[in-house]
Amino acid sequence: MEKSEKSVELICPEPKTKELISYDCDICRKSFLQKSDLTMHKRTHRGEKPYRCDICGKLFSCSSKLSLHIRSHTGEKPYQCDVCDKSFTDNGALTSHKRIHTGDKPYQCDVCGKSFFNICYITKHKRSHTGEKPYHCDICGKSFFRSSYVTVHKRIHTGEKPYPCDICGKLFSCSSKLSTHIRSHTGEKPYHCDICGKSFSRRSNVTVHKRTHTGETPYPCDICGKSFSQRNHLTEHRRIHAGEKPYHCDICGKSFSQSIHLSTHIRIHTGEKPYHCDFCDKQFSESHALTKHMRIHTGEKPYHCDTCGKRFSSKRSLTSHNHTHTGKKPHHCDICGKPCSNNSYLTVHKRIHTGETPYHCDICGKPCSNNSALTSHRRIHTGEKPYHCDICGKSFSHSNTLKGHKSMHTGEKPFHCDICGKSFSLNGDLTKHRRIHTGGKPFHCDICGKPFSGKGGLATHKRIHTGEKPYHCDICGKSFSQSIHLTIHTRIHTGEMPYHCDICGKPCSNNSALTSHRRIHTGEKPYHCDICGESFSHNNILTTHKRIHTGEKPYHCDICGKHFSHNSTLTTHKRLHTGERPYHCDICGKSFYQNSKLTKHRHIHTSEK
Repeated sequence: MEKSEKSVELICPEPKTKELISYDCDICRKSFLQKSDLTMHKRTHRGEKPYRCDICGKLFSCSSKLSLHIRSHTGEKPYQCDVCDKSFTDNGALTSHKRIHTGDKPYQCDVCGKSFFNICYITKHKRSHTGEKPYHCDICGKSFFRSSYVTVHKRIHTGEKPYPCDICGKLFSCSSKLSTHIRSHTGEKPYHCDICGKSFSRRSNVTVHKRTHTGETPYPCDICGKSFSQRNHLTEHRRIHAGEKPYHCDICGKSFSQSIHLSTHIRIHTGEKPYHCDFCDKQFSESHALTKHMRIHTGEKPYHCDTCGKRFSSKRSLTSHNHTHTGKKPHHCDICGKPCSNNSYLTVHKRIHTGETPYHCDICGKPCSNNSALTSHRRIHTGEKPYHCDICGKSFSHSNTLKGHKSMHTGEKPFHCDICGKSFSLNGDLTKHRRIHTGGKPFHCDICGKPFSGKGGLATHKRIHTGEKPYHCDICGKSFSQSIHLTIHTRIHTGEMPYHCDICGKPCSNNSALTSHRRIHTGEKPYHCDICGESFSHNNILTTHKRIHTGEKPYHCDICGKHFSHNSTLTTHKRLHTGERPYHCDICGKSFYQNSKLTKHRHIHTSEK
């Protein structure tokens, strides 16, 4: 028995474990299990690409990559997800995609512990710790984490855009940009934030968005220490230190530090506005401008003030608002020294000194110093009123007018004068009011030299010289030089009197009429003549009074050339030329060109009685 057991051992010896052979790259020391894999890998170092696409001529280092690429031309996607039916060109992409549904992240970074869906993501991520960039552009020498980044980067130099959109024909330098672009047509947003539920068209946007919740800024600048939530923001920031502007406009030669800024700039030349509002069909040249605009329709205000809780639709508005609490005005005009709360205000302010008006109305040709002024002006022609009161439903063409209107409902006046204590519903009204105390009048008429405390006052004054009356009544056709005059005039037709005196209850058609009326009760005369010291209850009465001292007669008849100190006197005078007699006696029917003449005439009838 023992003998037979031994013979069995000899016949069936224990199997030996086959020794694994690894093939190492002598350039980067990367290891491979198969010699063919090492051969293909070495081509990445040598830049060797022996496989050519017969359709577009693109070269590849291995046949499998060429086979995958050909599917980008044929549209073949043989691998389908059994959860959402999405299709893919290769099995690896399908496997990675399925992990979105399962949440499986099998690849973990041994440095920071972060987990990933697929191995290429972790390989790429690890280079953020090591700083390794093994792939180089042979044109400019720039280094990259991945070979695919070099391929896409080279297209900046060559201008190659091999991926066309089947819907609109737009060309892209890489397939991922095309895929993202197609979602602008389909509206697909497959990636969701698990904290707030917001949806995104790109996975990377979710990652970046989540940092708004966590406050994470993992990309620090090694020069100044400033940290960023996105790598591309760090890259863009570094160009400030380097002064690098690698993107150039072929039309005007202007250079930019970011490709997105170049793309946006080119639209100035082409007039392209690829972003459309689903609510009103308005078009925009930039996606963020569309996002901001849509908040007018949705009422979304994602930015809130930590001090007072007030909400805003844009980050810039919040930043500007915060300065009302801190009083901070970090930007100064190098001509007059005026401080501004943000840089864009400073840019617009400087145009007061330079006279620059780079924006022009394409309907009437009127020049404007800033884009928002042009947008507001255009609404005179279009009649657009995009701002709606959520209390009474009334619509307005300007957001400031809506704010002022809402204060009628709420009674809120959050802006206080630190000199006299008077309160205002708008910060702009407070600024103008303060000039009563300081005497500041920084705006001058370039025709007659008259100074004004506000830009709006100057614009209105200039219409005296030009005769412009851009606001028209839809009911009777009468024209006005100011929108507020049209609003007040319209109430003659509608009978609307929304303002009431809290002392005697008298209704008034406008706020200034109510303010004037209240002074009958209070005896207030806040406007003083700096020549003779006489006081007045209204600013326009003071203005008219001053003409006694100055002899100014700014209103002239365009028929006979005669000048007048009051607009009402000019209106009455013109009736001598036109024959207009708008005042009628209701007893005998006789007509008069002046109301005082009618009053005098009526005494004939009353004395007869």
